[in-house]
Amino acid sequence: MAPEEFKAARKQLGLTQSELAKVLGVSLITVQRSEIPAEKKSSSKPHATMVRAMGWFLSGFRPPEWPQGKG
Repeated sequence: MAPEEFKAARKQLGLTQSELAKVLGVSLITVQRSEIPAEKKSSSKPHATMVRAMGWFLSGFRPPEWPQGKG
């Protein structure tokens, strides 16, 4: 998943970067860096574990940490 796709998935889920960071158990800066276009950073894509979790979220899985009233 490219950074642009990761960002689009987050927006499709209706989550802010802060909300997604909390759900994933990572820092806000980690989510922010995952959305930086590849040509503007050294790493070319978000961490595989975050991408896997995003796939689960898009398929309907909602962990207990999921913000109330979102998706």
